[in-house]
Amino acid sequence: MTREQQEQEAEVHRPLPRIAITPHKVRVLITEGKGLEIDWEDGHRSAWSFALLRDACPCATCVDERKKEGRSIGESKPKSADLLPMYKPPARPASAQAVGRYAIQFVWLDGHSGGIYSWEYLRRNCQCSECKLVALESAGGIQ
Repeated sequence: MTREQQEQEAEVHRPLPRIAITPHKVRVLITEGKGLEIDWEDGHRSAWSFALLRDACPCATCVDERKKEGRSIGESKPKSADLLPMYKPPARPASAQAVGRYAIQFVWLDGHSGGIYSWEYLRRNCQCSECKLVALESAGGIQ
């Protein structure tokens, strides 16, 4: 691993300030079918669709599956080339519950419930344009 790669890896895993990973307000919009919204103590606002959250499941099984398939966090599985693809309902949780003071866990309608989404995991994978730009810059995509 080159020095530059080591520096990029260290940046990805640098500790975030406590205020950046402490939610001020959490909204799980199950009834509306929208997703998860979090207002953070540092004033930042994050939002994720349920489809993205399901594809970003942090459980060991899902992480291993994504690695084997070469998918990134939140990236959907490729659609099969079947002549008549089966209808797949959109990802949606049946319920969500707090896990201590550090995370949220969903029970998905597909029966999966192994993922515990820590506040730090969610903040590191924020989908807003500002956070995506910072991630792209730290990965060396923008100079």
